[in-house]
Amino acid sequence: MSSLYYVVEAIILSGKISVEVNNNQVALPPGSTLGDAIKASQAPYRKGTAIGILKKDEGRKSGAIIDYVVKTSKGDFRIELEGDSASADVWAEHFNEYEGTKVRWDSRDALAFGPFKADIVPTHSLLSLNKYDVVFGAGGLDPDNTHMIIALEDHSSEYGTPEDGIFGKVVSGINILSELGSGDSIIGIEPALEWEETGEHVCTTDLNTVIEEGFRIFTYIEVEIDPEAPEGAEHFFALTRDGTFDVGFVSSSFISDHSLHGEMCKFENFDPRTKGSVWVRTVGYGTGKMFIAKDDRPASIMHSVVGNLSHGIELVQMAESDQKLMVKTSPEPVWLLGLSFKEAEDKLSSLGIELVKQGYTEDDAVIVEQKPAHSIDVLKEGKVEVVGVPDSKLVNVELYDELAPKTLDFFRHAIDLQFKPVGALPIMMTYENTYIFKAEKSAEKYKEILPENVPQGKVAAGELGVTNQAAKRHGMVGVKLEDDDMFGPTGEKFTSTNIIGRILEPEKLKGMKDGDIMYVIEATGSDQ
Repeated sequence: MSSLYYVVEAIILSGKISVEVNNNQVALPPGSTLGDAIKASQAPYRKGTAIGILKKDEGRKSGAIIDYVVKTSKGDFRIELEGDSASADVWAEHFNEYEGTKVRWDSRDALAFGPFKADIVPTHSLLSLNKYDVVFGAGGLDPDNTHMIIALEDHSSEYGTPEDGIFGKVVSGINILSELGSGDSIIGIEPALEWEETGEHVCTTDLNTVIEEGFRIFTYIEVEIDPEAPEGAEHFFALTRDGTFDVGFVSSSFISDHSLHGEMCKFENFDPRTKGSVWVRTVGYGTGKMFIAKDDRPASIMHSVVGNLSHGIELVQMAESDQKLMVKTSPEPVWLLGLSFKEAEDKLSSLGIELVKQGYTEDDAVIVEQKPAHSIDVLKEGKVEVVGVPDSKLVNVELYDELAPKTLDFFRHAIDLQFKPVGALPIMMTYENTYIFKAEKSAEKYKEILPENVPQGKVAAGELGVTNQAAKRHGMVGVKLEDDDMFGPTGEKFTSTNIIGRILEPEKLKGMKDGDIMYVIEATGSDQ
């Protein structure tokens, strides 16, 4: 019997209940809550995010298992069986016999584990495989010398495969495949229930929810980023910069986040959108929306695949509209803007990335530019050039999202705060106690700035204002260093002014002049 059986048996004898948190077994006293389970398991959790709870219905155990987690010496990947075939049946009946097999050979095109005996009839047929297809292949057409072969590229070859050919596909953990080689082995293989065969579930933010014996709990999703989609990856990093995927819409096939709806993203990756795939719409209505697949969908010229889930498909299946899901990514974004050179060096040292300093490099320097801009490109090149400016030029701002959401959509887009931690605002003119800025990107030509959160009575010192479409010079940004009961921060009438936030360090503006650039960073508290 497995060691897990004895663990569960010991838990039962101790008078405690056994639950699973992110696939890890935890023993708790009866009457424990969801919060207790998270604390005891030290599970990743972000305050306010939804948590999935699945209770298996023992009366519905008869369904087929089609997903299998293959644990290797380099990490885990998941295989999904494809259709009914003799090879799929062989796998389902004997998968545990393949535990302990090693990487027999690896090439640019494929990876093979084995050998082992299998009840297959090999053929001489030339087989065409797509990337990540899984087949059985018999060396020398000998069933006693069978291997599990995984395609790493699209190609055709004679592997001594049975007539039914492909029986599965790797659907997550793809980055692990490229790391496997001689000496690596399969440590274990675990089946996963098909979603339709699972029982009752709930997705909740209530940490006081009482949990019971056998509950399975999921606190986060993890996305394995595809290295072939650097721009799409940056889009996803920007979308989830606060560590959450905001579920704006739920269908039977996907969930979607609309936070960057309308933001363009380059098409990069024409891959099938298998269950757990993450993709972005790149053209037409819905451009910029991000999706996570709950079932298999074909490739599309309108949707670029950005990555795949390596953990948490169950949470995606349970998620409800308007909930937030905690997100982790592999790799994490390489964002250096807003950091000191010392902080950047500490961050990059563990990644083996060289930092090249430019611009202002004294101890009070703050990074405001990096090249390459995309995290995937930085990781590929192993080097990043950064530009520093004095800390006096970086200003923290508090933005009023609830009061001026439409105007802030314009503002963030115009100064690139949608995709970068730091935005740039050139100073167009200064007079008396007033500073007027004009963003380099003319977003007012395609972003509406209707009247919103206009001042009432007076404008407070340090408040940021944007000229709305009631005035000819709409799109201008301004701030005053003294209260004003007649004109807005851009010098316009109150009816032509939208207040979008406030500068938390207005004293920094006193040293700036026409032509200077004020760098802006959003002030956010920790929400973990």
